[in-house]
Amino acid sequence: MSIQTIKNLNLREKTAILRIDINSEIINGKVQDNSRFKAHAETIKFLKNKKSKVIVLAHQGRPGEKYFISLKQHSKILNKYTKVKFVPDVIGKKALREIDKLKNGEALLLDNVRFLKDEFNPGSNKFVNILSQKADIFVIDAFSLCHRSQSSVVSFPKILPSYIGLVMEKELENINKIKEKMKNSLFILGGRKVKDLVPLLKNKTLSTGTFSLLCLIAKGYNLGKEKEKLKNDLKYLTNIKLHIKNIITPIDLAVSVNGKRKNISVSELPSKYPIYDIGDKTIELYKKEIKNAKAIFFKGSAGKIEEKNFQKGTKELLKAVAKSKAFSVISGGSSGLAIEKSKINKKRFSYISLSGGALTHYLAGEKLPGLEALENGK
Repeated sequence: MSIQTIKNLNLREKTAILRIDINSEIINGKVQDNSRFKAHAETIKFLKNKKSKVIVLAHQGRPGEKYFISLKQHSKILNKYTKVKFVPDVIGKKALREIDKLKNGEALLLDNVRFLKDEFNPGSNKFVNILSQKADIFVIDAFSLCHRSQSSVVSFPKILPSYIGLVMEKELENINKIKEKMKNSLFILGGRKVKDLVPLLKNKTLSTGTFSLLCLIAKGYNLGKEKEKLKNDLKYLTNIKLHIKNIITPIDLAVSVNGKRKNISVSELPSKYPIYDIGDKTIELYKKEIKNAKAIFFKGSAGKIEEKNFQKGTKELLKAVAKSKAFSVISGGSSGLAIEKSKINKKRFSYISLSGGALTHYLAGEKLPGLEALENGK
């Protein structure tokens, strides 16, 4: 079957399970608002206006991480854009009771779906079966999650008629345009999720963030203590070395000396201070590359944007992209947050995607489990 949108459905008195992505940066314990909240709120409002009952599923962080928390703060942000009742439960008695109380045109947000072990085991569908009994349709509105083989992404389409929401429809329309234009582009890749960058390394690349440190190791630099922090990503070194000729690496880095920013040359490595950003000379070098580019794909932050002194690399590169005449695509939550913090006019970019890893894998021509589930679904 082809993937269908909710736009032309008769949704009156239908109960919809809606999977969204409001995973967010957390600074000083506070969940940060980002463009995903407002975008997904439009889909929630659409379903409510069609007199549907809406059960919203979302997540924050991963088990074992510092920011693996409840969605209580997220619900408050979401309520700035549309009324959604928060339920601190997922499939327990409290959640099922609140679902049963839902009226047409109302929505509720269940707690972090990743609190359930079943979320990471699509073969065990207890959680999916329980919620499916309460619903008529499943709607996925998060293209950003389609590269994940997780229950709330791939299992509902086996049981319920399934559709895409307004956000995902827009993402797919624009990303398919991107796919045609991104050949021979300049890729600016950073952030913490190195795994998501590996499929794109055949292209000319400016390396930033955690990725740039791995690239420096691949070139033979000694990072000392910093290498220990990268131990979970060292497995990607083989792929990086294969494509290192395509990758431009930093010539200097910004380290934290008692919280203050200090630039050091890569020739001074290893440093006893933590590396939190690309350095000022690297910023200028990269800006020259950006100025000459015809098409640009930007993913992930260049540094530790949670700290004011280390936002410079990300902000300066985004400003350079905004000023350029290139066709530009910005990807990933941290990039979107940086644009807002920098107060750059979003219209200066050709398209700002709400997706990160899913987009890179899709651009690389890989099949996404979430899309395959929709195509092969009920």
